[in-house]
Amino acid sequence: RYADEKGEMKVCFISDNDITGGNSGSAMFNAKGQLLGLVFDGNWEAMSSDILYEPKTQRTIGVDVRYILFMIEKLGKAEHLIKELKINERR
Repeated sequence: RYADEKGEMKVCFISDNDITGGNSGSAMFNAKGQLLGLVFDGNWEAMSSDILYEPKTQRTIGVDVRYILFMIEKLGKAEHLIKELKINERR
């Protein structure tokens, strides 16, 4: 259910978002306002972004929402929570 077209599970992704310390766990949305995932971390090379944004080096690591949902359902055994959500399942 949470795998992509190739049957692979996406766990994380990289973006050029500008984050700072304390942003871990923040929601990451696409242009349509759909939840893509949660901020996990930033790269070391972009630590200066607290002072100046550097588009060539600024990267944010996000945990893919499909992996989060998978973990809630399977590991957390909380299928009832998944049933309450409006999930856009694109194929």
